[in-house]
Order: sequence, then structure tokens, then C-alpha cells
Amino acid sequence: MVTAHTDVVGSLLRPAELLEARERYDRGELGAPDFKRIEDAAVDAAVALQEQAGIDVVTDGEMRRLSFQSGLPDAVDGFGVVPIEAYLWGDWHGDDAVGDRATERPPRLGVKAPLRRRRSIAGEELTYLRSRTTRIPKVTLTSPSLYANLWSPDVSTDAYPTLDGFLDDLVAFMVEEVRELARLGAVYLQLDAPHYPLLIDPATRAFYESQGWSLERWLDRGIELDNAVIAAAPGVTFGFHLCRGNQGSRWLVSGGYDPIAERVFRGVDAQRLLLEYDDERSGSFEPLRQVPDDKMVVLGLVTTKSPRHESEEELERRTREAAQHVDLERLAISPQCGFATSVIGNAISVEDERRKLTTIAAAAARIWG
Repeated sequence: MVTAHTDVVGSLLRPAELLEARERYDRGELGAPDFKRIEDAAVDAAVALQEQAGIDVVTDGEMRRLSFQSGLPDAVDGFGVVPIEAYLWGDWHGDDAVGDRATERPPRLGVKAPLRRRRSIAGEELTYLRSRTTRIPKVTLTSPSLYANLWSPDVSTDAYPTLDGFLDDLVAFMVEEVRELARLGAVYLQLDAPHYPLLIDPATRAFYESQGWSLERWLDRGIELDNAVIAAAPGVTFGFHLCRGNQGSRWLVSGGYDPIAERVFRGVDAQRLLLEYDDERSGSFEPLRQVPDDKMVVLGLVTTKSPRHESEEELERRTREAAQHVDLERLAISPQCGFATSVIGNAISVEDERRKLTTIAAAAARIWG
């Protein structure tokens, strides 16, 4: 089991050169070899930034992805074209600096044909990352039921008459994926599950319930699918990340973990729970009492949404507050989410990233030595 006291959630800001190269590649103006060289350089810079900051766990910054969710639709036939708006829709809230923003769900969005695996979701990411770092390499995947967003009764029933049937096929692909990642040397994989905290919000819950499942069904069936993926690689540590939306420094919902804590914290078989706790929207540490003794909690105390400079003293104080509910040795600290959940990054700079990660490492040294 990975017991590191510092962690990262996944994404880092994409450099301008990579964003430009992706656009040129998509237009057919840049060949694959040149594009891959630019991608690789972006990953190298992301790894160096995390290592220099002193973080124990290192990702590739999700530099090869359009969004944290896009890995599976990019690797599996059956979805058709999935535009970036498929990962951005919703009523987003922001502070005075960025404001609110509403993005409509793309019309006719949904799986349209039986799924067929085309390539590995993250094999390239893991293999390259392992060759570039001596730290603990982590690759992120997504909780299977998050992709309920990509099943629609209007466009998907010819391929999958029921949501259950679609998710069963999808889980089979993810099981195959994690077995392949384990074969390639994965030691730490993460399932991102922002949709569970979104169920706290009545409007978001109404969308998911319109797909045919109650709140209780979403949690119980979703966790069953998560555990099927986790069970496919018993020698690998799994993280499970929960947040309330993170896009362009905006969020979707507010509220503590209380309504879902018992089901999720106790029910998911992941060994590390990565929880958003960067401001009052996340609620208190009280729900951590539901975390079983065999799990670690990674406290997302550092915001990725603004340049605010957290101090080592602040992070130590809040960690010790959380230790009233979970033993200190079973705690770790990290950013609350990724710095760039999609190619649309948050309203911060690379230097902000560096400072925040360095502060996390320094605070961990104060707390755990």
C-alpha cells in the first residue's frame, strides 16, 4: 500500500506550446512524431516541477488528455465525436475574479454503438511516466458510473437499451485496462469520482435520477462498479478522489460529505481517499469518522482555484484538526483537485503551482518529519 504523506490529484497546467500543438495536430497540420515530442516535453516539465517541489507522488500532469474524463472515450469506439463541452456542461459558480458560467449539455450526446476497445486508456502515460521519475508514479482513471453522462435514452438505446447494460460493458473495458496497467508496473492508480459529491445538490441529483436510478441506487450501484475495477488489480494501491467540480477556477456544488460519507468512505475498496477540503464549501472534518481504519485520507487542503498562498502553519493546523477524527499517520495532504481538469486550466500560473506544491511538501516535513 502506498503510504506517502504528500500527493497530487492529477492534472497540471498545459503549456501554451502544447495547447497550440494539439490544435495543429487536430487540424492535420502537425504530424504524430512532432506532436509526441511536444507532449513528451510537457510531461518532462510536469514531472520535474513535482519532483523539485518535493512531492512523493508524481503524475504526468494529464498532458496527453483533453480532460481528465477523456481517456476512455478516446480509447474506445462507440461514442462518436465527444466534444470538450461534454466534460464542461453545468451551472458553474466562481468568485468575483472569474464569475459564474453556464454551459449547455451538447445535443445528441451519448454512446451510439456497442463499445469496442481500440487501445489502452493510460498505458502510454504510465510507461512514459515510469521512465521519467524515481518517485511513486500515479495514473488517473475515472469512476465507471461517471460515464452515465454519456448514455442517453434519446440516442443510446439501439446500442444499449439500458444504462446498466452500458455500464456493464464499460466496466469490462476498465477491468481489462487496470490489469494491463498492473502488468506494465502500476503501483498506484486513482479513480476520479466527482459525481458522488454532486449528488448532494438537488439540481444535479435530479439529472442523474432522470437516468432512471434513485440516489441510493446511484451510490450502491456506482460503488459496486468501482469495486469491480479495483478488484482487478489486487497488488495495486487505489486512490479515490471526490470533489465538487473544478473547471476554470469554478465549481458546481457546495456541501459537506455527510450525506454520502458512510456509503462511500466505507463502501469503496480504495486504500486512499483524496478529499476536497480547501474551503468552507467542503464542510467539516466530522464525516471522516466514517473512514475505516484500513484507509488513508489525503486532505485536499490547498486550493487549485486561486493563487492564494497557503502557509505551512495553516496546513499543519488543519491536518491536526482532521487528526481528531483519523489517526495522524493515516493522513496525507495534497491540492484539492487538479490544476487543469481539462485543457482549460484554472486561473493560476505555473509559479503558483510550484509554490503550492512546495508548501505541501514543507508542511508534510513539519508534521511527519
